[in-house]
Amino acid sequence: MSEAIFGVSVPRLEDRKLLRGEGRFVDDIKLPGMLEAAFVRSAHAHAKIRKIDKSSALDIPGVHAVLTLDDLLPHLRTDQLVVGLPSPSYKQDRNRPALAAAETVHVGEAIALVVADDRYIAEDAVALIDVDYDPLPAVADAQNALAEDAPPVHHGAPHNLLAEFDMAYGDIDAVFAAAPHVFHERFHQHRGCGHSIECRGNVAAYDPIEDRLTLWSSTQTPHTAMRQLCDMLGRNEDQVRVIAPDLGGGFGPKLIFYPEDIVISAAALILRRPVKWIEDRREHFIATTQERDQFWETEIAVDDDARVLGLRGTLIHDHGAYTARGVNLPYESAITVTLPYNVPAYQMNVRLALTNKVPVTPIRGAGQPQGVFVMERLLDRAARELGLDRAEVRRRNLVAGEAMPHTKPLKTRGGGAVVLDSGDYPKCQADVLKHADWDGFAARQAAKREKGRYLGIGLANFVKGTGRGPFESATIRVSQTGKVHIYTGATAMGQGTETMLAQIVATQLGGDLSNIVVTAGDSAGTPLGIGGFNSRQAVTAGSSAHVAACKVREKVLQIAAHLLEASEADLEIVGQDVRVAGVADMKVNLGQLVRAVAGTPGYGLPGGADPGLEATESVVIDDLTYANGSAVVEVEVDPETGQVDIHRFAIAHDCGAVIHPMIVDGQIVGGAAHGLGNALFEWMSFDDHGQPLTTTLADYLLITAPEVPRIDVIHHESPTPLNPLGVKGVGECGVFPGPAAIASAIEDALSPFDIRINRVPIGPADIVALLGEKEAGE
Repeated sequence: MSEAIFGVSVPRLEDRKLLRGEGRFVDDIKLPGMLEAAFVRSAHAHAKIRKIDKSSALDIPGVHAVLTLDDLLPHLRTDQLVVGLPSPSYKQDRNRPALAAAETVHVGEAIALVVADDRYIAEDAVALIDVDYDPLPAVADAQNALAEDAPPVHHGAPHNLLAEFDMAYGDIDAVFAAAPHVFHERFHQHRGCGHSIECRGNVAAYDPIEDRLTLWSSTQTPHTAMRQLCDMLGRNEDQVRVIAPDLGGGFGPKLIFYPEDIVISAAALILRRPVKWIEDRREHFIATTQERDQFWETEIAVDDDARVLGLRGTLIHDHGAYTARGVNLPYESAITVTLPYNVPAYQMNVRLALTNKVPVTPIRGAGQPQGVFVMERLLDRAARELGLDRAEVRRRNLVAGEAMPHTKPLKTRGGGAVVLDSGDYPKCQADVLKHADWDGFAARQAAKREKGRYLGIGLANFVKGTGRGPFESATIRVSQTGKVHIYTGATAMGQGTETMLAQIVATQLGGDLSNIVVTAGDSAGTPLGIGGFNSRQAVTAGSSAHVAACKVREKVLQIAAHLLEASEADLEIVGQDVRVAGVADMKVNLGQLVRAVAGTPGYGLPGGADPGLEATESVVIDDLTYANGSAVVEVEVDPETGQVDIHRFAIAHDCGAVIHPMIVDGQIVGGAAHGLGNALFEWMSFDDHGQPLTTTLADYLLITAPEVPRIDVIHHESPTPLNPLGVKGVGECGVFPGPAAIASAIEDALSPFDIRINRVPIGPADIVALLGEKEAGE
């Protein structure tokens, strides 16, 4: 492969249009005759719906329709969004309705849709719709939801247990019975919302001539959305097209298919007019999926040298009111705990609790940072109790580089083996410790302590499965202009997908990025696609694009050799030309090759070639490829105010072969900033009755530029043998170590006060409260 393109930080293809304001996001789409919509949303966490009176809203000039579920039913094959990933662990099915009709089970649930000339009129009409509610008891706490006397989240349900499963291997009881040291810890972790800079949004339009519905949606998974619309509307795949235009971020919540997607689409079909709905920030707080509470009870067994013998516990996961994705979040939490380390025995009981809150689905990391937090804090506890250095405890337990590939006694949610494919975890840790001057920290800490300042340092390791299969499609087609077109089911959401694919394909077809045209996120571009999530697209779409490009290259050389009467071995592809190496005037343009195999009636194709100059691949990759990393964070804590300032953040990271170093740095740094927010700022608060309390960005704290320290990134490259490029995913990895390392650093800084950090996020008020409790206890 060309070293001038692959592995180099070439200028990103996406940047020019975005920097010039030429991007096209869903709210930029304006169609002739387009109407705008607003939703009536539940003000109650749990209530029966007795009646919906829309008469006053319909009297407003400019209102075209007020649609309830009864209005939609004649146009739907089903009114249920059946999207849950398969699992034998479900105890009940809780699919979301297109619109709530008889019962509403969380604040913000959509009940009706107003379609009007513009959003202002639609919002005014929403205020006039009278919904007669009969409030019912609600449950907002996942632990309380599983109590025998808890009110049911869904009226008439026998209980609030959505699913339950065990993850286990080894003789856990024997290990704990014989272990010289056993330490118990409780953890409460909370994540919050995705909060991409662009909220969700849809524009739907029906073309009666083609009998085709087109939905422009701010989605990470347009092919999934297309298939779901087909299922719910009873339409064929060629009658529905879903396009993801430019996305202002995704972070997980946009991979979900939502009630708003089907309702806006149905409204366009009913009214035979284009309909637009753009989510506002308050709606994002109460209607877009979130990650929230996990409650862990854990025990770790270690020997006298702090080598882990076993780990066991229970996990209660807040699932929200409906199943919008499945059991994958707590499954990934539980499977992640032991990944970087040798843990001979493990047992985790996992229960998913329904609550009267917004449904829970993945946000960057998808439950896995929580598993990292649990393991890393337990190792800190073992180090403290045995008087050992925290880094040394980890070194003794990490899976060694020479053990790769290393099979863990675990199964992925699809039943596949967990095989750590490549990497050197101890070296990653050693390199970041050296970069952060871990060994010199004690002197720095003592010097500051003499001045009344409290410095602390923390460390965390992680392993993340990336490149979730089974495939992502890619078609490589050379046009008569000589341009090379890539059509893929992958979806760009700001992570450089266009540049990544162009680098891979240009490496095989001419080396000129300006000659590559990428079409991503359009269900009409390629018939098969899955979309963007789980740090998967460089692995899956990249591999398919690479294999397809290699096949096109072979055909290009075959045809050109025939036309130039030269050996294929003597040819090279430079830009749009195929030429004999060293002979400048012996060349043929890619466009000429396309025309040569387009077919002329009565004449054969050159060199016995097949028609056309394209290839489509959907490379099947069932096994995950595991990225890893280690982070060190140095903080200063003010015991008087609880303020935490981060002085250093360094992360050593291995994502296999690096396609574009600058993009990788951006993903790691962005993920690290996201992790800082999870550790110190972001809290989606509800009262005991399920009413959201943080529904503006004045109440819900997002990390901003002044709070982000310099983040140093150290690249390791251990190419995976699982795909032809040797790449691993990177998009989520920076999130993983931050919360655990920061909690460890805060604890270290405040070690004279002997406080413990077992929950995140932790803010200044929480730190002051912990210090106050410690002082009161003494």
